[in-house]
Amino acid sequence: MGEAHEPRSGCPINAAVEVFGDRWSLLVLRDIIFGGRRYFRELQAGSMEGIASNILADRLKRLVEFGLLTREDVRPGQRARYSLTEPAIQLVPVFAQLGSWGARHRPTSSELRAGAEVLEQGGPALWLELMDELRRSHLGSPPAASSS
Repeated sequence: MGEAHEPRSGCPINAAVEVFGDRWSLLVLRDIIFGGRRYFRELQAGSMEGIASNILADRLKRLVEFGLLTREDVRPGQRARYSLTEPAIQLVPVFAQLGSWGARHRPTSSELRAGAEVLEQGGPALWLELMDELRRSHLGSPPAASSS
């Protein structure tokens, strides 16, 4: 993947799917966005779906290569911390819509469906609020100016 990767087509949906369309990449991003996990061990230990360490390492590497995450350079013996980039933060509405669809059309647990319902009911205003909080905690930047 990475720098020399040519997309299969110029379709925007294909372009997006090639970056984050495998299930593990989306779940890793979900756990960073909604679970506040920033370190490899946190992501692996907190994975509800039981991601294997080799798959997690591969997906983190790919997400960095595709510009959805950054990885802090660390000295030997230190844990690397991952941060969302602006393109990853802009996936919040996509996750909200995926969660809404999944809650309506697939079997889910009521406990885990609650988060999707809160995002759906909060709508774009809540999504923008969450995105601004992610910008502060991951990018160290002030909230984006509202375009409304």
